[in-house]
Amino acid sequence: MALERLTNRRKTAQALTLRARIVLSCAASDQPSNEAVATRLGVNQATVGKWRRRFIAERLDGLFDDPRPGAPRKIGDDKVEQIVVKTLEAKPKDATHWSTRSMAKAAGVSPASVGRIWSAFGLKPHLTESFKLSSDPLFIEKVRDVVGLYLDPPERAVVLCVDEKSQIQALNRAQPILPVMPGVPERRSHDYVRHGTTSLFAALDMASGKVIGSLHARHRSVEFKKFLERIETEVPANLAVHLILDNYATHKAPVIKRWLLRHPRFQLHFIPTSSSWLNMVERWFGELTTKKIRRGAHRSVRELEKDIKDWIAHWNEDPKPYVWVKPADQILDSLARYCERISEAGH
Repeated sequence: MALERLTNRRKTAQALTLRARIVLSCAASDQPSNEAVATRLGVNQATVGKWRRRFIAERLDGLFDDPRPGAPRKIGDDKVEQIVVKTLEAKPKDATHWSTRSMAKAAGVSPASVGRIWSAFGLKPHLTESFKLSSDPLFIEKVRDVVGLYLDPPERAVVLCVDEKSQIQALNRAQPILPVMPGVPERRSHDYVRHGTTSLFAALDMASGKVIGSLHARHRSVEFKKFLERIETEVPANLAVHLILDNYATHKAPVIKRWLLRHPRFQLHFIPTSSSWLNMVERWFGELTTKKIRRGAHRSVRELEKDIKDWIAHWNEDPKPYVWVKPADQILDSLARYCERISEAGH
């Protein structure tokens, strides 16, 4: 029965469901009073009477709302289609993308109408996003290797995500920072004074979430070797060490290869080129930047390095490990669909 389907469908509006229940309750017994039905459903007696009368007069159509009053549409479907197609397939002569005003002038409608049409179709010509696809010939093999370590790490081993955050600047604002106040955000001058840079080497333990960090003035293979020696001393000797890292030349220098030959428990796993999203330490770097560096003020490199060391120590007191959940096949399928989409767009 149509009324029962309306009450059982999850996507039926609550108001329509109530009206259908009122009619069903009225039909449940011979000549039930509006008062009895209203009490049973917890609604006003007048509400029961209204929808009972409308159902008797118009049957199922009577339960739906009447068209709301207002001026009729001035923009027909043909004009809407013209605006949507023009937005998707053409560009203005004097700009790289449409604005509501330029489209309104070209289509002969108001900017507000263009805005409503774009909103209805989810069009946002003023926004743009960037992307970069890896051209690594071993992309699939490297994705499977790294994701395999995330989802099924080997026994008696530690998996570390390693990278450098280079050229971290010690910046101090040219004028004092004004603190946040009720109704007023924190305010700082746009100009600043540079006091030097430092580079942070970090290794994120995927199991525990703890971070091994080391700060250096530069980020050459010499400094990377020192960082590997730091990891060697901090990871228990009975565990194998799997390092996930990018293809930066520092990681493949001859001095590093010789060091690895002398330390066979270390095994390097390189992510594909242009795939920093696959290295989970990048997410940790993002938190460091957001919570400590971006809005920090430092009068010297020493002050900046102390701040970073303190933040790492605080992190390691209660580390939050990141959990990788997406299998390699799902990643590769998503990228394949995306490549098909941009390939079709290119035609």
